[in-house]
Amino acid sequence: MEKIDLRTIKEQAGKEVEEAKELKDLDKVFKKYLGKKGKLAQIFSSLRNLGEKERAELGKEANRTRKFIEKKIKEKTPFISGAEISVSKGKKERFDVTVPGKKRLLGHLHPLTLIKRKAEEIFQTIGFSVVEGPEVENEWYNFDALNIPKNHPARDMWDTFYLKGGLLLRTHTSPNQIRYMEKNNPPFRIIVPGRIFRHEATDASHEINFYQLEGLMIGKDISAANFKAIIKEFLSKFFGKEIKIRLRPSYFPFTEPSFEVDINCLVCGGKGCKVCSKTGWLELMGAGMVHPSVLRAGGINPNYWQGFAFGIGIDRLAMMKYKINDIRLFYSGDLRFLEQF
Repeated sequence: MEKIDLRTIKEQAGKEVEEAKELKDLDKVFKKYLGKKGKLAQIFSSLRNLGEKERAELGKEANRTRKFIEKKIKEKTPFISGAEISVSKGKKERFDVTVPGKKRLLGHLHPLTLIKRKAEEIFQTIGFSVVEGPEVENEWYNFDALNIPKNHPARDMWDTFYLKGGLLLRTHTSPNQIRYMEKNNPPFRIIVPGRIFRHEATDASHEINFYQLEGLMIGKDISAANFKAIIKEFLSKFFGKEIKIRLRPSYFPFTEPSFEVDINCLVCGGKGCKVCSKTGWLELMGAGMVHPSVLRAGGINPNYWQGFAFGIGIDRLAMMKYKINDIRLFYSGDLRFLEQF
């Protein structure tokens, strides 16, 4: 009786494989006969109730049937894969499994990442070390230690995102000056690249989230002349040519004297455009000699040590390098823009 059943199973399975039109039909045949709860599984399960001789004969026949069905399914599959298959809305299309697949698009570095790495490389060639710091800060490092105590009007210069528990999103990379001075003895020279946040209106040259590169150099006889020489060296290597800069007197609580550094606008060549507000110059960084109070907050005696600090806008460096006229493009997520780099 069992052998008759196996012959019947073999014939039925072979017929159903031949009649299969789609892969899902073959899958049904497989589950019906070869699945965990399929007909052959039931027969194999019943073998334990048979005698030794009968069990051996039926087991061999069942295995031959299983191999037959597997072979039939394997032979049928390529013909179904290359045939016309149904797709959405009743349409049909030819699917040729021999056609090479589409080439995957490879990702690439964001333009701001490229600029950040280039700047780090240049500063490292002139003796600066690269350090990092947290994006979520407290008021001590972001303001107090930088000579900006509570209720100081200078705090209005930074439109701050405040968080719970006395924390905030850092408004500049300057807090890392204090963090580094607390743990290291001078002389030293470092840069601190990183993201910063300002709660302010956006336009072609301003964003609420942008990147800054902090610089700090402390030594015995460091002066503003050293700063100017280093920045000119950096810019000439970065842009591959001599760059016009100018220093304008300014005010920052953590430096004295303080100055703004402007670069001749490379988008318009100094003729005036919306990036440089029609002036021909673009503000690139704030800088100055480190205030004695800041040195003391970092545990350094200002009677023996002095130095300069600066903060460069990485986004603005990118705008000058690639002649981009709107900073917001870097954060738009528009692949038409990003794929150009």
